[in-house]
Amino acid sequence: MDQTFNVIIEKDTDGFYVSTVPALKGCYTQAKSLDELMERTKEVIELCLETEDFLFEPNEFIGVQRLVLSI
Repeated sequence: MDQTFNVIIEKDTDGFYVSTVPALKGCYTQAKSLDELMERTKEVIELCLETEDFLFEPNEFIGVQRLVLSI
């Protein structure tokens, strides 16, 4: 059975790519390249799903919005 997950990818100040899977609380990883990041993301999703008490909250992707605040 195929499952689809939304993945948020950001780049941190050290140059690492960081992926977060919002539907799986605490499910994230990082890597130096996007190819490596996607492999690691697949692995961490599988690990999270193997944990019996892991909370899976499916959600609908709406979009991404960047918000700038003057503080």
